[in-house]
Amino acid sequence: MVRSILCCLLLIALPATAGVYTYIDAEGNRVFTDRPPDNRPVEQIQLAPSNRMDAAPVAPPTRVLTAPTEDQRYEVLRILAPAPDATIRDNAGNLIVTATSEPSLHPGHSFRMVLDGTASAPQSSPVFPLSNVDRGTHLVAIEIIDQDERIIERTPAQPFHVKRISLADKRRVNPCKKEDYGVRPECPLKDKPKEKDIRFLPFM
Repeated sequence: MVRSILCCLLLIALPATAGVYTYIDAEGNRVFTDRPPDNRPVEQIQLAPSNRMDAAPVAPPTRVLTAPTEDQRYEVLRILAPAPDATIRDNAGNLIVTATSEPSLHPGHSFRMVLDGTASAPQSSPVFPLSNVDRGTHLVAIEIIDQDERIIERTPAQPFHVKRISLADKRRVNPCKKEDYGVRPECPLKDKPKEKDIRFLPFM
């Protein structure tokens, strides 16, 4: 009973305490993590709030879990962002998938993201920055795997939706003017209407 109460309290507290941070490591690489180091300047990333849509049908998972031993178990593994059925509005298709586990990773374990059935490379951080994600609905899940890439724990696959405004949509909302061609991305010079060649006849 006490253990169940503690689990519930953890679930309530996680969204309020978890965050995403970024910093530059000793090799000059940008790192995204939920546990920033104490010896480096870090920047906290503010995740934009997202809208929700009606739930899409989700196929049952097909990946096989390995039964963990008592010292390998995790009480909590969940995706913090994006929220289930969230709508991400970003014209570049950029977003950050972040998860949390309780307890923290055991030695020899790694996080892995599965996006639309494709698994990412294992890593120690539960923060996965994505770019140029296609518009439409996607399914994402987070796995904890061991050194042999056997799945110890996994979240259910949950949908999110990406909205990207096309150049044609931008032109419809704000039509291109003469001075916009070659300046606005949605108004390339090749689409600039040709000016009519007006010839003047000599005055008779």
